[in-house]
Amino acid sequence: MTDLLSPAEWEALALSLRVAVVSMLGCLPVALALAFLLARFRFPGKALLDGLIHLPLVVPPVVVGYLLLVMLGRKGIVGAWLFDVFGVSIAFTWKGAAVAAAVMALPLAVRAMRLAIENVDRGLEDAAKTLGAQPLKVFATVTMPLIAPGILVGALLAFARALGEFGATITFVSNIPGETQTIPLALYAQIQTPGGEAAAARLAAISIAVALIAMIASEYMARRIRRSIGGVE
Repeated sequence: MTDLLSPAEWEALALSLRVAVVSMLGCLPVALALAFLLARFRFPGKALLDGLIHLPLVVPPVVVGYLLLVMLGRKGIVGAWLFDVFGVSIAFTWKGAAVAAAVMALPLAVRAMRLAIENVDRGLEDAAKTLGAQPLKVFATVTMPLIAPGILVGALLAFARALGEFGATITFVSNIPGETQTIPLALYAQIQTPGGEAAAARLAAISIAVALIAMIASEYMARRIRRSIGGVE
């Protein structure tokens, strides 16, 4: 099986999966909090916040990468402080690739979770409160099970978006083999290399296969969740 891909290609695949998983896990709590805020509360500046969250969907990814570089680069507004105080450098590392992927994936996760929250029957939550349940318990025992399919969809969208992220990543962390070269960046490098067509085709096939596996697994888990809360398949 190891003969299917070269060591560099396996390295790019492993890095892509690591970046996608880390960015997804980092993105989900933020996305859930923002989705709940937008779905349940009215406050001044809500439209502005909504627009800022969804901005990565409409601006070129290169712009997002540039803004991340300005903010989190070694001499950036936040990056300089992180390096001086904690010795942490994010730009041009795999951690930076995860940050870029998370920023690009955040709007998709928020949209999926917000829709799920807005579709929750508030009467069920009110009934639980009437029976004496505290707000945190209501959220954990009533709201969370009902929005679980939406959270799962948000996780899948975040993972898939992170797995395919290119523009913001190459701008923020460059294309460094073994450090920041994910599958999309490795595919781009092979396209630019004479005789790299076969390697590019392998990487494209791997990307499609991983995405399909993630989608099938997500659908299976969503059905399990729907069955557990008494929904229909």
